[in-house]
Amino acid sequence: MALVNADYKFIWLDVGPDGAASDAQIYNECELKEVLQNKTIGFPDPEPLPGDDRNMPYFFVADNAFQLRTDMMKPFPFRNMTVEERILNYRLSRARRVVENAFGIMSQRFQILLSTMQHSPDNVRIIVQACVCLHNLMRIRYPNMNINQVDREDVENETIIPGEWRLGRNMLLDVVNVQGANRATVQGKRQRQYLKHYLNSAAGSVPWQMRMINPRRE
Repeated sequence: MALVNADYKFIWLDVGPDGAASDAQIYNECELKEVLQNKTIGFPDPEPLPGDDRNMPYFFVADNAFQLRTDMMKPFPFRNMTVEERILNYRLSRARRVVENAFGIMSQRFQILLSTMQHSPDNVRIIVQACVCLHNLMRIRYPNMNINQVDREDVENETIIPGEWRLGRNMLLDVVNVQGANRATVQGKRQRQYLKHYLNSAAGSVPWQMRMINPRRE
């Protein structure tokens, strides 16, 4: 399990849990959950979103395996969504795509990650940590990434163009939506509602979002 920032760099990593465990199980047993609950993770103070006047807490973007909280936003359930809810899900999916691309770029660069490793668990942990460190170092040393490496949106044609790392994809890795049993907090639901309204407002919307959730049919 890992956290990735907007620059495709890994900022937190937990290597070693049982591969059969769900994301929710791994999260429930890791230190990240503890520091979030204790509010010792070191988030910046809440501040308004662009063009808004209400403070919004900083938060991670997660999938359906995780609990909806003020510090962890996830999409609305996919059944019977309103247009506004689809917009929020689309905007969150753009952020989550960064995570998938970071894993994909690293795995194509260090192809030992694409197959089962015939090593001891301790050595596998060291190998994965080394790959992450080298990936981050290369992002720092060579920040100007070829745009074709990552997924990108063609907003004129309402499509997503796959990144080059997917072309040779032989990957064990997938960013999967796993339904978890974690219940959303009341504050988390309220914050998601506020974020939904903001992303559908003049201040928070982007010009192409309606086209991306309603692609033209040929």
